[in-house]
Amino acid sequence: MLDNPYPKVRPGPPRPSQIIQPMQFSMPPGAERYVVQGAGAVLIPVEAGDQITVTNDEGGQVCEIVSADERQTVTHSVLDRLADAPADGVRALLTGKDQSLRGLRMGLDARKIDLAPARAVRLFDRATRAKAEETLRVTRAGTLIIAAPGDAMDAEAQDTTTPLTVMIQRATIKSHVKFELPDPLADPLADIRVHTQTAEAFFVKAGDYIQIIDVDGRQCTDFECFSARKLDKGIEHALDVTTTRTLMGHAYPMPGLHAKYYDQEMLPLVEVVQDTCGRHDAFALACSAKYYDDIGYPGHVNCSENFNKALSDFNITGRPGWMAINFFFNTYLDQHGVMYSDEPWSRPGDYVLLRALTDIVCVSSACPDDTTAANGWNPTDIHVRTYSGHETFQRSVAYRPTPDADPKMTKQTAFHDSFAQHTRNFIEYNGYWLANCFAEAGPIEEYWACRKQSVIMDLSPLRKFEITGPDSEALCQYVFTRNMKTLAVGGVVYTAMCYEHGGMIDDGTVFRLGKDNFRWIGGSDYGGEWLREQADKLGLKVLVRSSTDQLHNVAVQGPESRDLLRKIVWTAPHNPQFDQLGWFRFTPARLRNESGAPFVVSRTGYTGELGYEVMCHPKDATEIFDAIWEAGQDHGLRPMGLEALDMVRIEAGLIFAGYDFSDQTDPFEAGIGFTVPLKSKEDDFIGRDALIRRKEHPSRKMVGLEIDSNVGVDHGDCIHIGRAQIGEVTSSMRSPLLGKNIALARIDVAHADVGTAVEIGKLDGQQKRLPATIVPFAHYDPKKERPRA
Repeated sequence: MLDNPYPKVRPGPPRPSQIIQPMQFSMPPGAERYVVQGAGAVLIPVEAGDQITVTNDEGGQVCEIVSADERQTVTHSVLDRLADAPADGVRALLTGKDQSLRGLRMGLDARKIDLAPARAVRLFDRATRAKAEETLRVTRAGTLIIAAPGDAMDAEAQDTTTPLTVMIQRATIKSHVKFELPDPLADPLADIRVHTQTAEAFFVKAGDYIQIIDVDGRQCTDFECFSARKLDKGIEHALDVTTTRTLMGHAYPMPGLHAKYYDQEMLPLVEVVQDTCGRHDAFALACSAKYYDDIGYPGHVNCSENFNKALSDFNITGRPGWMAINFFFNTYLDQHGVMYSDEPWSRPGDYVLLRALTDIVCVSSACPDDTTAANGWNPTDIHVRTYSGHETFQRSVAYRPTPDADPKMTKQTAFHDSFAQHTRNFIEYNGYWLANCFAEAGPIEEYWACRKQSVIMDLSPLRKFEITGPDSEALCQYVFTRNMKTLAVGGVVYTAMCYEHGGMIDDGTVFRLGKDNFRWIGGSDYGGEWLREQADKLGLKVLVRSSTDQLHNVAVQGPESRDLLRKIVWTAPHNPQFDQLGWFRFTPARLRNESGAPFVVSRTGYTGELGYEVMCHPKDATEIFDAIWEAGQDHGLRPMGLEALDMVRIEAGLIFAGYDFSDQTDPFEAGIGFTVPLKSKEDDFIGRDALIRRKEHPSRKMVGLEIDSNVGVDHGDCIHIGRAQIGEVTSSMRSPLLGKNIALARIDVAHADVGTAVEIGKLDGQQKRLPATIVPFAHYDPKKERPRA
C-alpha cells in the first residue's frame, strides 16, 4: 500500500477563543443585573412575564419591594406575591438625607409615584443565610422599587445592612441588545447623543459640568475643548495633553484639585470631578486618516476628520490629527517605552464627570476604530450630559472589589468634616478620602507628635466584617492562621489570612465579641468575600456581613493617648475599666457617662506607640471627634495624615499590603511569621501544608536596611551584591528619630544575615548604587515595649 501523500491535519473546524469576562458582558440575552446597596434602593421598570430573582448576598438582610402600575399608581397586582407588609423601610430611606438615593427620588418624582399608601412584599429576615434567593414573576407592566432597608448598626449587636443582587430575566428579548442609559446625576441642561463613528461639538459655560458616558461599555471617546473667549479673538488654542502631563506629573486623570487639563498657554480649561473607569489615554492623538491609511484601511472614517466636521460649526480650523483626551482608551507603556493598547476597562454606564473652568467649546467623538481591540471590536455610542454649576458633586473615583461588582465611588468618612477643618490635602485611599497631611504642622511635626505626645488619625477605610452564628469560631479557626479557640471574649488578635499556596490574602485583627460573635478588620473587601466563599464551601452555619459603612474609626496614638482618653471614656460595670484595658483588648464604651454616644475602644494601633482605636456609628462621629479633640488640648494632640503614618509604621516594622506583602508572599517572608503557630495550633487551617513547606525551605526573608546615603529610596528598588540582584526594597523612609535613611526589604536567605553589606540599585540598577547594611527588623522598639506600656 502506498504512503498517504497528504499531511496529517487537525480534524474539525476552529474553536472559538475562550475568554473569561465580567458578568455584564457575559450574561445571556434578556438578563439584567442590579445591585441594591445596604440601606439603599433601586427603581426598575418591568413588563408582564418578567422573572425577578433577589439574592441575599451576605445574608441577614431584609428586602422590601413596592410596585406601581403603568399609571404610576401603587398597587399589589404587579407581582405574583401579596404585598402584606408595611413599606416602612422604603419610606424611611427615601425621606432620609442619603444623597446616593437622589437619582431614585428623581425617578419617583418624574413618574409621580406616591409611596404614602404603599405596602410592600417583604422577603428574608435577619436569620437568612448568605446567597439565599427568592423568585417572583411580574403579572403586569409597571415599576418596582426594591430596597435593602435598615437602621443604624449597633456595634455590639452587629446588625449591619448589606447588599442584595436583583437578576431580571426579561420575557421579551430585544432584537438589538443595548444597555439602558443610566439615570442622570441631576436635571440635565443638555442631552447629546454621539452616535457611533461620529462626533458632536457643543458649548459649556464656566462652572457647568460635563458627563461623558460610555453607554454600552468598552468604547473610547476623544474629547477636545477650547477657551470660548480665545476663540472670540481668533485664537484656537486646544486642550494640550503634553502641557497637562508636564504640569500635573500624571499620565491619567483623577479627581482632585490638581486633576486639571490645560491649553498650550497653561490656561486651565476643565478639571476631573468623578471617574468610574480609572483608565484613559493621555499619550496619543485621536485617530486620523493617516493612521488608517498606513495600516491598510484607506478612507476609513476617523475621529480627527469627525472633529473637523463638528468644529466647523464654530469656525475652528481643521487639522489632520487632533491632540485629545482619549477617555476609556486603554493604552499602556511597557518597560521599553513601547505603547500598546487593548480593550477598554469601561463597563456599560461608566462615565467621566468634568467641570468647565472657563467658557469652553467642546467636541466629543464615538471612536470608529473597528480594526483593533480599542473599542472591543464593536464601535458603539457615547452620550454627553451637561449639568448646572449650581449642582454639587463630590469628587470621587470608582473601584470594583471583584470583577463582577458594581463600581463604588470614593466616599467621605464620617470624620471627614472634622479633619477638613485642618487641611484640604486629601487623597483617595481604599475608596475613601483621607487626609494626607495637615496645613499647620506637616508630616514631620505630626510624626514627632505621635512619638512624643498624641495624635488622632482617620482609619475608617479599614474593612470590617461581622462574623456571627454557631459555626463562627470554626470558620475563623479554619480561615485565619492564629488560634481562635484561645481568643477570649474582649480579646483582639493580629493574624494573617492565606490562600492554599501560602500566599497572603490580607493581614488584620480579629475581635471576639461573644462566644459566636467575631469581627474581622482588614484592608481588603476580598477578605469578606473569601470568608463567605469558605463558609459556603463547607456548609457552615455562619453569616459574614460587611459593616465598613456602619462602623467608622479613628486611632488615638502616642505616649499620652491613655491620659487623654481616660477623661472621656465610660464603661459599664460588667466591662473593664479603661485603665484595665490590656494590649490587644477592647471594650464597649460610652462618651463620658452611661447616656453618652456609644463606641468601641480597643488598645490597638499601627504606629508602634501606646495607642487606641475608637469605633463608632457614623452618626456619632462628629461628637466623638470633638470630645477627643477637646480632651487632647492638654496632651499636644495633633491630627495625623497618611504621610506621617507611613513613617511611623515603617520604623516600627509594620507591613502594608501591596508594598510589603502580596498573594505571592507568605507570612514568614512578610516578617510576621509569629502569626503562624504551626506547632501549637492543633486544628487545620487554609494554607497550613504550604506554610510548613515554606518555613522548612525558605527562600526570602524580610529584613531592615540602614542606608548610608540621603538619596531617596523607593518601593521596588533592586538590591544587589555585586552584579546579581538578591532582593528588593518594599518600603523606605528617612527616619527623623534615627537620623538616617531606613528601609524594609525582602532578601534571599543566602544573604539575609544581620551585618551583610548590600547595595541598592538606582537608574537601571547598575549605574548608580547606594551602600546599605542589613539590620534587625524592626528598626524602632523591636520588642514592642512602648505599645505594651
